[in-house]
Amino acid sequence: MRFVFKTSYDQDIDLARHNGQRFWYGLLGLAVLAAPWVLPEYWLAQLTFIYIYATVGVGLMLLAGFTGQFSIGHAAFMGVGAYAEAYLTARGWPFPLAMASAVALSGAVGVVVGLPALRVKGLYLGIATLSFGFIVEEVLARWESVTGGNAGRSVVAPAIGDWKIASAESFYLLCLACVTLSTLLVMNLLRSPTGRAFVAMRDSEISAQSMGITLSIYKSMSFAISAALAGLGGALYAHKMQFISPEQFSIVQSIDLLLMVVVGGLGSVHGAFLGAAFLIVMPQLISLGKDVLPPVIGQAAGLQGVVYGVILIAFVMLEPMGLYGRWLKVRTWLELYPFYRRGMFKRQKTFQKSDRLK
Repeated sequence: MRFVFKTSYDQDIDLARHNGQRFWYGLLGLAVLAAPWVLPEYWLAQLTFIYIYATVGVGLMLLAGFTGQFSIGHAAFMGVGAYAEAYLTARGWPFPLAMASAVALSGAVGVVVGLPALRVKGLYLGIATLSFGFIVEEVLARWESVTGGNAGRSVVAPAIGDWKIASAESFYLLCLACVTLSTLLVMNLLRSPTGRAFVAMRDSEISAQSMGITLSIYKSMSFAISAALAGLGGALYAHKMQFISPEQFSIVQSIDLLLMVVVGGLGSVHGAFLGAAFLIVMPQLISLGKDVLPPVIGQAAGLQGVVYGVILIAFVMLEPMGLYGRWLKVRTWLELYPFYRRGMFKRQKTFQKSDRLK
């Protein structure tokens, strides 16, 4: 099975580079399709959450990992998509139309939020997106006629015509389809001239401008696509939880999303999935660890935040390429063993530079 796209030069681009990748991706596809009939409901729900967060993570990875524009308020886009989906479906809108509208609204808000990126970058852009996150959280809490305020609002099950997607299995397949299409969209985009423009801006905005890239257009486009995918993930999240409230899309959630792409591996679509799995599995491991640790540590308030902070610092200092970067090193070691050279897997000194500039 081949995943092939046509470029503007009418050339085939195969997303799988060789037969080994086609085999393993095909095996993975069969495994995730068989999951609803093999896994118990609890693990199926955890996989569904991984797909939802991976959908958001792919968009944030496009923004932060491939364009170099960091957002510390990305959960706000999830909130916009979630509340738009809840409001429209409650009004009787068909599920596909409501979801498309929620995604479009999130993308439009992303363009507005991306306007500060035209003048500021780095820490100042992070502060601007952080402020936007606080604004959205406050709006969601105060606009009671639409959002229900701090009391939250319930979300009806999605339905396409007479088919109601209420079972865990059907909703799992819906999330799987959404994350697959989102990933293929982003991977195809990164192979296009637009994707190369994103990477050029990440490496050097001055060099990108010298090559004729209009920064304002591509920065706004990157924010719009990333926000739209976050809105899609928010809409799925709303249906999965069946109840949403403003605190679910707070700054803490935004930091978790940023932690997800950093730990997964910036500049890698695979890293979005590894980071999503980390974000879902890690709280379970912390809960198990509380029973083993001494009560003074295991029952301490804020234990999860401390663990997340230590992990983030460890990855930034020891493995800036994240989990996917570590996997690449392990794979290379296995391929070269026993002919690898001592010291070839030391921590990289470069960070987010394209291959042509290394």
